[in-house]
Amino acid sequence: MEIAKVSEQGQVSIPQAMRKAYGWEAGQELILIDTGEGVLIKPKKPFSRITLSEVAGCLKYQGTPQAIEEMNSAISQGIKEQCNRWIDLEYNGDRPQPGGMPCDRKKS
Repeated sequence: MEIAKVSEQGQVSIPQAMRKAYGWEAGQELILIDTGEGVLIKPKKPFSRITLSEVAGCLKYQGTPQAIEEMNSAISQGIKEQCNRWIDLEYNGDRPQPGGMPCDRKKS
């Protein structure tokens, strides 16, 4: 068991022996878990490095291939629909939801 103190800035220094035992170096991100009786400290595990070739095609598209122009058109249409919903909310006096989309067009 080791003892550490909380500084006035809320910092806790983990004793060198423990950092060495767990391989924690400066900059290591830690997860703090409230157990109800105290705090459990665990290392935040980084995502493993993968290459594009390892994940390319993992979500198999079942439809007909689409040209980039068709995809851009569909995205543009979706943005217009979101904008119109946002304008309708604003026009009706409702408050737009967080993540709503401001739009320059005003309803007449």
